[in-house]
Amino acid sequence: MNPTQIAIALWTLVHKEVKRFTRIWPQTLLPPSITMTMYFIIFGNLIGSRIGEMDGYSYMDFIVPGLIMMAVITNSYSNVASSFFSNKFQRSIEEMMVSPMPNWVILTGFVLGGMARGLGVGLIVTGVSLFFTRIEVAHPLLTVFVVVLTAALFAIGGFINALLGKKFDDISIVPTFVLTPLTYLGGVFYSISLLPAFWQGVSMLNPILYMVNVFRYGFLGVSDIPVGWALAAILAFISVLFGVALWMLNRGKGIRS
Repeated sequence: MNPTQIAIALWTLVHKEVKRFTRIWPQTLLPPSITMTMYFIIFGNLIGSRIGEMDGYSYMDFIVPGLIMMAVITNSYSNVASSFFSNKFQRSIEEMMVSPMPNWVILTGFVLGGMARGLGVGLIVTGVSLFFTRIEVAHPLLTVFVVVLTAALFAIGGFINALLGKKFDDISIVPTFVLTPLTYLGGVFYSISLLPAFWQGVSMLNPILYMVNVFRYGFLGVSDIPVGWALAAILAFISVLFGVALWMLNRGKGIRS
């Protein structure tokens, strides 16, 4: 395929993915905004008023970046996992595999579709947060950069989950038993400086910690870990997972559910 044909194929796939989740927006875009509103009310207003400040900021301001990032992570991941597995289940993915479209285009198309949903939900949650606090972004470019990288990383993770899944129940195992615990333990609701030294070290093994902290640094200018180190870790995770996903796709692993 020439570059023009590749661009058309990629755009078609991305457009299909975006249209898929926007068509059923009451199921894909509305529930996360309602859930995050509950977090803002319960943790931000009710509990936050008793906690006071954290790292020099009100508790509400402190948790806003983490909640936005949590919405981006879960929706980027779940969109690709459910969409690609549905294509496997319906056998339509086999038609893509035998087409002249390169495998990296298939992977990129699904990942971009997942990123679109994750970033879209992130914008909605950001808008909801304006009803509870005033957002001031200290480093706008860094904030946008890290949220895009995070959406890409977890969209790729969702793709791998869909490749490995044998039945629909397998799609919910990783988000329930891996993704959710890592998100809650990733510094969304607290600073790891509050933890004992041993548990601070354990927390450093959590990749979500790096993303939440860099994103919080973009908003507030404070971070529990060096920003450069965190960005390097995120880029490394993306490179490794993209390579693994493409290798699995090239070998046809997990295509037949």
